[in-house]
Amino acid sequence: MAQAAKRITREYTEIEANPPQGITIQPIDEDMFKWNIEITGPKESIYAGGTFKLLLTLPTNYPFKPPVLSFQTKIYHPNVTNDDKGSMCLGILRSDQWKPSCKILAVLEMARGLLMEPNPDDAVETSIAEQYKNDKAAFEKTAKAWVKQYAK
Repeated sequence: MAQAAKRITREYTEIEANPPQGITIQPIDEDMFKWNIEITGPKESIYAGGTFKLLLTLPTNYPFKPPVLSFQTKIYHPNVTNDDKGSMCLGILRSDQWKPSCKILAVLEMARGLLMEPNPDDAVETSIAEQYKNDKAAFEKTAKAWVKQYAK
């Protein structure tokens, strides 16, 4: 656990020194294993104008196991569950795809990237993915309505 805390602290310091566009981070606890994340919807996306709260939970054996990233703000998106968990389908976070060389910053940037371009072929909400593929106008209308309602 001491090794994990050291690595997490180093990555946090790197992110603070060079913050990524549209993403803010705030550790919740002193041991740095839980962070509040805020991601602003990219200007060019249907999520523009929204601010999304996420929770990053790092395992005690980080970086050998991937972190867990979940949306706390409801979002209409094929890659985020529509339940109170807000689980995110992001390839890099799967145990079989995670590598210890991966960094928290890459995870956060990929999460913001999914706001720019959802991946309906790797969806956790299949009905939303189908709508995205077959009726993009309806998808965008609903997504924008959810941004107004939930991502203030």
